[in-house]
Parts: sequence; structure tokens; C-alpha cells
Amino acid sequence: MLRLFAVLMMLLASPRVFAQDEGPRGIHAQEAVVTDTALVPHARPALATGEVRTKRFVIVHTAKAAGAARALAQQIEGVRDGFGAMLGRDWPGTTEIRLGVGRQEFEALALPGGKPPGWAVALAYPGHQIILLDALSLSDTEGPTTLRHELAHVALGQLAKQWPRWFQEGVAQNLTDERYSVAHYTALFRAVTQERVFHFEDLSEDWPDVPADVEIAYAQSAAFVAYLTGKHGAQAMGLLVDGVRAGEPFEQAFGKAFRTSLLLEEQDWREGLAARYGWLPLTTSSALLWLAASALCVAAFARRMWQKSARMTELAAEDAAEDAALRLLAAARAAGPVGADGTEPGSPSALTWPEWPGATPTPGPAPSRPEAMEGAPEALESGAGSPETSDALEPGDEEPESPSGEHEVDAEHPAGRPPKPTLH
Repeated sequence: MLRLFAVLMMLLASPRVFAQDEGPRGIHAQEAVVTDTALVPHARPALATGEVRTKRFVIVHTAKAAGAARALAQQIEGVRDGFGAMLGRDWPGTTEIRLGVGRQEFEALALPGGKPPGWAVALAYPGHQIILLDALSLSDTEGPTTLRHELAHVALGQLAKQWPRWFQEGVAQNLTDERYSVAHYTALFRAVTQERVFHFEDLSEDWPDVPADVEIAYAQSAAFVAYLTGKHGAQAMGLLVDGVRAGEPFEQAFGKAFRTSLLLEEQDWREGLAARYGWLPLTTSSALLWLAASALCVAAFARRMWQKSARMTELAAEDAAEDAALRLLAAARAAGPVGADGTEPGSPSALTWPEWPGATPTPGPAPSRPEAMEGAPEALESGAGSPETSDALEPGDEEPESPSGEHEVDAEHPAGRPPKPTLH
């Protein structure tokens, strides 16, 4: 999923963002071909200590590469069978594979005058049916593909001599399934959107100089050979091989085998490029659905992680608040005793106005004692009534009676109960 999402981002980017100073990637940066038939293989290199033979191969190896040679011998015949299924023909003779470990052994096994480039880990001599390999490359992810690519060059070199460069590279990549790579699709997408698809007559002898154009040349060669194979089949490919082997020019053998000209086939192939490698397949193929689903999954995962982070932050804040409250309560308890209602004795919130006997409890908190009632306890202890009554009666005077002969009882102040102060 992560790989598909990365491909979508790469395709949606501007075509000009692709670096123009990068060379070919993958096995194209590791394999080389020496077509000089003047090289004469000498006797077995002194460094070689043994060989492993199969039906159509002989694997010459050094002492360090003995194990790799035995493992390669178990697979190499099946690889060659796959070549015959595509080309419709098998090349004659026995192919020699020279196997060493490390750069020093790799170069020591080369033919005289055919020293491999410093960047190569595999080298093919098609005219001599010899392949040179660094055994360490076989354990790499692209090692088997590199070997198949070199075998393709040997096969074409043994089947015929005059092959266009684009056809050799196209066949080799189809035999190794390289045409299904993301890099090839990206290169063709760039070529279609920038209108930089080359004519195959320009790729017959020479390869482009600009590295980014080299990627396009490899990709379109693989795509065109796959188009020819899918349209005409292995039988027509075999007829093409027979014609070129008989000495016919490639285009003449092409016309006889496929019953059309190279120019017409190229035009038909070009007309379908936009549908296969342009913007249209991105908007109509099921691959877009998978890419969109991948993007949605990534977005949903990011959103979920953000929500989780926010929740953890909220919980941390709540824990901090609870810890602060507990510290304050502990400090208050350490400062002095606390009442049953949670207040300290003598605090203003702990003082309430006392209720008189027989009074009806008033709901809600009791009003605090007003400052105006200072001295009221002394007046009550002396037997005085309300402040108003103590001011109106002199000593020795009697309280006036009501007409009924009974003492008048104030509705607001029942007998025997002094009034509570009223706050103004």
C-alpha cells in the first residue's frame, strides 16, 4: 500500500521534477555487453578451481564461488526454457558462465581485452557465448534479473548477428519481466506527457546521451516488444529470428514475420500510448481505486493518531488538576483541624446566627451576625426586650395592656422571643 501511494505522488508531480542528471537505475546500471568478436577466449583462468556442468551450461567457478555455482546449476536450465517459449527458438551450443566472488576475482575471470567497467557486476560476451558474474550479485534482490538479462543478450547474439539496439533491450527486459516495474511505467508516463517518445529508427544503433532519455528508451523498447509478442505471438517471433539469422535485413524479416511494416506497427503502438500510460488510465483503471483507498487509509490513520494524542493530553491535564487539588487539601489539613462540614473552627463561614428554642428552621445558609447587633447579648442577659422596647419604657413603668386586658402580642415578634435583627 505504501508503495502504491508513493507511485501516485510521483505520477501526480510535474513531469519536469524528474532529475535529468541521474543515470539508468536497476540492472541497467550494473550490466554490460561486449560485442567485440575479435576477443579470443584463452584457456581456463588460473583462478578457476572447478566447474559444474548441466545439459546446456558449464559453470566455471573459483574456490570461493563453489557453493554459488552448485545453487545456480539447479536453476539455470529452467531459465533457458522460458527464453525459448517467448522467442520461439532456442540458441544452439553450450553457454559458459564464469563465477567469482568479489571485484578482484570478477575481473580476473574476464576475457583478455574485455575488462568489465568499474560499475558492472555482470558482463556478457554474446559472440563467444560467455557470461561473467560476481557471485555476490546473485544474493542481491536484482541478481537473478541481471543474470536473465545477460542470458538474453547471449541468446540473441547466438541466434543472429544484426539486431537493432531497441529490439535487443526490449527482448531482454521482457524475458526478465522488467517491463512490469514502476520505473518503466513512470518513464513512459513522462515520455507521453512530455511528447518525448523516440522513433525506433533512432534507437537502432545509438542510445540517447541524456540519462533521463535513456530510461525512456529502455521503457519504450520493452513496451513495444511486449506489444509485438502479444499481438503476433511466439510463432511470428520465431519467424523473425529465422529471417534475421538467414541474413535478411531486420525490417525485411519483420515484414515477412508480422505481415506488416515496422513503421505501421509503430504508429499503431503510439496511438494507444495515451490510453495505457497517460492520465486516462489513472482515472479509469481499478488501480486508481486502490491508490485512493490507500490514501484514505493513511489519512484515517493520521486522524486517529491525532485524536489519540489529543485525548492523552486531556487526560494528562485532568490528572494534573486532581493532583493539585489533593495537594491543596493536604496543605489545609496540615494547617489545622477541620470541622465536620469541611470548615475550620472560628472561620467566618463557620459562624451562624443561633436559632431560638421553638423557632422554625429557615432553609438555606444562616445569615452572618451583623455588626449593628454588637452588645445585643448583654441586653438580652439583662432581661431587656427588643431595642425599641428598651428605649420606650422607663424603669418602674408597666407595659400598656390591650383593651381585652391581655398583653398585645406582636405578630412579628411572639411573646417571650426577642426579634431577630433585620439587615438593611
